Amino acid sequence: METLAIRCEGLSKQYGDVHALQPLNLTVSQGAIFGFLGRNGAGKTTTIRLLTGLAVPSSGRAWVAGVETTTADSAARSSFGYLPQEPAFYGWMTPLEYLDYVGKLFQMDKPTRQRRSDEMLTLVKLTDAAKRPIHGFSGGMMQRMGIAQALLHEPPVLFLDEPTSALDPAGRHELLALLASLRGQVTIFLSSHILADVERICDTIGIIRDGELVLVAGRDELMEQYATDSILLEVAKGSPTAVATLVAILQSQPWVQQLDQENGRLHLHVNDVSAAQQAILPLIAESRVQLNKFEWVRPSLEEIFLSISDR
Repeated sequence: METLAIRCEGLSKQYGDVHALQPLNLTVSQGAIFGFLGRNGAGKTTTIRLLTGLAVPSSGRAWVAGVETTTADSAARSSFGYLPQEPAFYGWMTPLEYLDYVGKLFQMDKPTRQRRSDEMLTLVKLTDAAKRPIHGFSGGMMQRMGIAQALLHEPPVLFLDEPTSALDPAGRHELLALLASLRGQVTIFLSSHILADVERICDTIGIIRDGELVLVAGRDELMEQYATDSILLEVAKGSPTAVATLVAILQSQPWVQQLDQENGRLHLHVNDVSAAQQAILPLIAESRVQLNKFEWVRPSLEEIFLSISDR
């Protein structure tokens, strides 16, 4: 039987006449890295605030690691860690001092606080900065510090609200690598509008639009569902006659639905994938065309997201 880390039933939030979140029914499996996608204002942060008990729902209930979080019970906070979009720290503290402070809030004894602080600073690669004031940290260091405090009490579930939105490419890379290293150890609920980040590390994806959950699917399943039956050939320079021959051969194939040629690239849309897979390489070899690239085109998560969110 599948173990669920997150479950909600009919969870909704209304502010006056504004439905920030339509009744939400959602489950997230234990150990998953779940990407929660939506445009700004779609309801991502509202959902996280409801799941973590930081906001009171208009209706519905939610459970995290089997503990109900929509009852304003402070005991539920031990079942998850949370990193808001803009984490705030006491800047005059060092990481060691701040983690010790957080440990006290969770009623951890001193030896446990010291052990977990050392473990977390090692995990997020801040050991060398353990005694530096936090106010001097870069954006990437701040986010890694946020991960450390969120995981200090060993929660089974981690909620992250737009964790990479303010980071430069290097900071994003470091943080995503850190999250990927946690796969299987903790369930991660990652809210984001940066689709490349979600595509890189998430195994399950949910898309929310105007406060309504419109899709939940495995990443590979989603890519397969929206796969395009097309091939991209990038031709090496210097063989126009051979290229013309290949184009003529391909256009005569019954499995080629459309062929577009532009700047040394041939883009084939096919109507019979099996036939194309068997025939395409022998035909290229026969034409003696040299290729720089041969690729079955896979849609990006961005393309899929736009096709769904614009409906």
